[in-house]
Amino acid sequence: MRVLQSKQIELIDPSELLRPECSFADKNLSKFRDYTIDENDALKERVRDTYRQMHLHQTVDFVKDKHKKWLKFNHLKATIRECLEKLNDLVDHSDPDINIPNIIHAFQTAERVREEHPTLDWLHLTALIHDLGKIMAFYDEPQWAVVGDTFPVGCEWGKSIVYREESFIGNPDGDRPEYNTKYGMYKKNCGLKNLLMSWGHDEYMYNVLKHNKAGLPEQALNIIRYHSFYPWHTGGDYDYLLAPEDEETKKWVLLFNRYDLYTKSAKIPDVESLWPYYQSLIDKYCPGKLEW
Repeated sequence: MRVLQSKQIELIDPSELLRPECSFADKNLSKFRDYTIDENDALKERVRDTYRQMHLHQTVDFVKDKHKKWLKFNHLKATIRECLEKLNDLVDHSDPDINIPNIIHAFQTAERVREEHPTLDWLHLTALIHDLGKIMAFYDEPQWAVVGDTFPVGCEWGKSIVYREESFIGNPDGDRPEYNTKYGMYKKNCGLKNLLMSWGHDEYMYNVLKHNKAGLPEQALNIIRYHSFYPWHTGGDYDYLLAPEDEETKKWVLLFNRYDLYTKSAKIPDVESLWPYYQSLIDKYCPGKLEW
């Protein structure tokens, strides 16, 4: 594999980096993302309720309001590390796989990427910060507007969306003809970049990095922006809205997804010993205090 500088990585075919095995997973792969309903399981019910609130309230108008609120970048000025350390106090209520602080998941993901692809330092940092937009939960955003799978608003809801049959009941956009058809407010093959995605940590962090002119390559930004869009990259929905260039983005997202999903476990990395390496990447690609 060619060793390239960060601005040259578009020359790498991400398919060359995919490995068929996933031996690092702590359990059978079929046991991840288990959204079966069990009213006697408190964790499953917490996940189900989080998605119910998300699917009830995420509308075109809601998302536009969140863009106005959050994309002014006037909530705080802080370094990447300062924001990562906030995730010590965040447990993702949409995650059926783990019940530990999100910073642990960040380092689990990053370290596995680093082990399998040691030369792609930009991808190590991408893995570390991919969920960092979840800091919105500390600034009066409910978790259902921060975490979980994403989907486009303004068109019919994809069939593979978790809890789809029950949790969208009552969403106002379901009664608006201009939004509840196959294409809704979009045109065929309009492309990912023209979709208005449900509001959450993906879209927010993507925009934070763009606003602060982070040095990460476009592939990294797209991974962060779409890594939670499971109905597309894993469920097979919304292909009719995609542009040809989105296929390349999907390859990168799927490459990243195996680390994001299958590294989740109760094994706790030694975060303090890892900070010097990751701080060097922060200093390289996203130095200083950022506007959030």
